[in-house]
Amino acid sequence: MNHYETVFILNPVLSDVQIEETVKKFEDFLINNGAKMVAKENWGLKKLAYPIQNKKSGFYHLFEFTSTGEVVMPYEQEFRRDERVMRFLTVKLDKHAIAWAEKRRTRNKTAKA
Repeated sequence: MNHYETVFILNPVLSDVQIEETVKKFEDFLINNGAKMVAKENWGLKKLAYPIQNKKSGFYHLFEFTSTGEVVMPYEQEFRRDERVMRFLTVKLDKHAIAWAEKRRTRNKTAKA
């Protein structure tokens, strides 16, 4: 099992219900294909560094999960098929990135508390 992290940007014209529905769709895809969700973060509406599809902002989401390598290709194919997704990036985390992600999660939890 490898450790992966995906960040994706959703179209800013979507309603809250559509955003939740899209996030749930990708989370369900991972779970149904044997992946285990480690963390899920909603970073909210952020301004883009440059326009994508003539949009200047987007809703950012992060998924951290463990799975086999065979799941990643169909997972990314789902992102390409969904018109609500403007950009996505999936990376395999090494041991240093995993430690940094755990530190970031605990820092975020203490900041919210």
